[in-house]
Amino acid sequence: MTKNNPSARDRIVAGAADMISRRGLNATSIRETAKHARAPLGSTYHYFPEGKQQLVTEAVRFTGEWTARSLRKELQAGPVAGLRAFLALWRKIVVESDFRAGCPVLAVSIEEPPTDETSAALAAAADVFTTWENLLADSLREHGVEPDQAAQLATLIVAAVEGTVAMCRAKHSTQPLDHTAEQLQALILATIKG
Repeated sequence: MTKNNPSARDRIVAGAADMISRRGLNATSIRETAKHARAPLGSTYHYFPEGKQQLVTEAVRFTGEWTARSLRKELQAGPVAGLRAFLALWRKIVVESDFRAGCPVLAVSIEEPPTDETSAALAAAADVFTTWENLLADSLREHGVEPDQAAQLATLIVAAVEGTVAMCRAKHSTQPLDHTAEQLQALILATIKG
């Protein structure tokens, strides 16, 4: 697979992530995802024989890794650069979608799973959040922050950004991102200097 020519399976996964980010988990169907990805419905069931849960789980993992790649790259320049990249990524998504898209990982996390047991998609969302937190915490520790404080600050960053993206959608404004960026950056700088 190349970036310019993704496989049909990858297009379906990316399409599912996009639809979940716009409509939420429960309003996203396999049929509509196939149509959105311009893939035959039969191939969708071929690639995802376990159905919607399997597709949603893959969409969550896709979003998680896509975001983590950006974080890994930008965190090489430090935690402030990583924070800026994390916020810029979500800003681009909400602005380019005219405030219609958010984070599919959050969408999967807040909607009621189909059964009383933890779904694979929900477990994947937890793993994604943990990965993002760990990347941020590792960078903070590398810049002198105590391990417990680094872990707590990383959780705060992920939680604040995810919540801010939802606020941007509701308010049709990037102001929540601007405010969150300013305060989180100040907190990171104070923590590193402290």
